[in-house]
Amino acid sequence: MKLYFVRHGETSWNKRHKVQGRVDIPLNEYGRYLAQKTREGLKDTKIDLAYTSPLIRAKETAKIVLGGRSIPIIEEPLIQEMNFGVAEGICFKGEGKESGGDEFNKFFVDTANYQVPEGGESVPELMKRVGTFLDWLYTNEELQDQSILISTHGAALKAMLNTIRGIDSVAQFWGGGVPKNCSVTEVEVTDGKPQIIFEGKIYY
Repeated sequence: MKLYFVRHGETSWNKRHKVQGRVDIPLNEYGRYLAQKTREGLKDTKIDLAYTSPLIRAKETAKIVLGGRSIPIIEEPLIQEMNFGVAEGICFKGEGKESGGDEFNKFFVDTANYQVPEGGESVPELMKRVGTFLDWLYTNEELQDQSILISTHGAALKAMLNTIRGIDSVAQFWGGGVPKNCSVTEVEVTDGKPQIIFEGKIYY
């Protein structure tokens, strides 16, 4: 089994440093351009099916990347973005930084001391959720010879890569940084054991 993980293209909220989470924000024009360049980069890569977060920015990315191919795209709630509760929608850094922005920014710069916003999801909860999806993939006999695109989000993707590496430390969650928009990571799974072949490749 080969897995091709891709983070969605840029949105207007990414550009403005707004907490996105479960808010359903579409790609902006630059985000669509990134997805188109990724499609060109993967045009000779065998892909049999795709799983995507139900959020529009991930679905749109998957559709653009697979444009012109007759490939099933399946929505999978387990790989949607982390839920940031009442913090969603605030600007957490930059010129437009809002009240609560510094506290939320600990999620990126001091994850061990990040306080989960009301109604939000913790890092261990996120890791458990995406781990359930990965375990299901690894053990699904019908998928063992398949090449699969997985269109997801920054935190959800990082959680999956950490799970693959066996990293469960909250403090080390962002080791290596936030995956770039439309970056691609290839993972090969043999006898249920995943191995990262390349990580964070960009085609733009």
